[in-house]
Amino acid sequence: MSRLPAVLQRVPFPVIGSPLFIISNPKLVIAQCTSGIVGSMPALNARPASQLDEWLAEITEGIEAHNRAHPDRPAAPFAINQIVHKSNDRLEHDMAVCAKYKVPIIITSLGAREDVNQAVHGWGGVVLHDIISNVFAHKAIEKGADGLIAVAAGAGGHASVKSPFAMVQEIRQWFDGPLALSGSIASGGAILAAQAMGADFAYVGSAFIATHEARASEGYKQMICESNSDDIVYTNYFTGVHGNYLKGSIRNAGMDPEHLPEADPSKMNFGGGGEAKAWKDIWGSGQGIGAINEVVPAATLVERFKREYAEARARLCAST
Repeated sequence: MSRLPAVLQRVPFPVIGSPLFIISNPKLVIAQCTSGIVGSMPALNARPASQLDEWLAEITEGIEAHNRAHPDRPAAPFAINQIVHKSNDRLEHDMAVCAKYKVPIIITSLGAREDVNQAVHGWGGVVLHDIISNVFAHKAIEKGADGLIAVAAGAGGHASVKSPFAMVQEIRQWFDGPLALSGSIASGGAILAAQAMGADFAYVGSAFIATHEARASEGYKQMICESNSDDIVYTNYFTGVHGNYLKGSIRNAGMDPEHLPEADPSKMNFGGGGEAKAWKDIWGSGQGIGAINEVVPAATLVERFKREYAEARARLCAST
């Protein structure tokens, strides 16, 4: 078992809700944390930038209120995702706001930066860096990240093509620190499987799109509930980085999901292809959504995960 920093030892159930661009918001984060999992959101979801201060105040106060009312079951810590790629001109501002609130967990994406890691450590926070290969995992740890998020094949958004089995076994050959696994995880059994492979946490995103608190359109939520892995396409057309998207949203934008051109990866573009905008019009999703059949409160979804997790453990024990 890996050695976890103190903040991650306080997570009651081994799940991190992944930061969903545009969709995650304080209500979803608070609902996730008070249900016993790490709730997270991208800093860039707060627009204008000044809203981030308001949102972090709301999250902090919401978690503190829950802890006062329920001292027997304290909330899990929360995380903020920072895009550390050079295209993010808000990073310095957003990091300063995170420092003000001493955000306990920072999730970094699209590049590993030593200065960002040092800043987080300066206020006592922990850095988890998402990676799509063992090569990038080494770079992240070398630059001071505390833990890794292995974004394996089948994950929503910018995902790898690598099997979760391959990623976890390669990382665990040299790294015994915090490790979360992402990729088609949408049930309690899958959460247990992630741990069985060697991960400390399951990293779950797409399932939370179909929750009441999520800031997604009703059409998006319903498409999640009505789709399965056959309805996902892997392409770099919309941002320059390969990712998984719902075919139905691509068709709705007037394009053929089976015949999308390749984008130039050197020209990273988060605006999308043509008039259709990535994330806003072209909807990201992982392959695990076949397990999602209805829109529910986030707490209800987490309770289902916990029940299925217990049932899966019981089955495993009974068979050994």
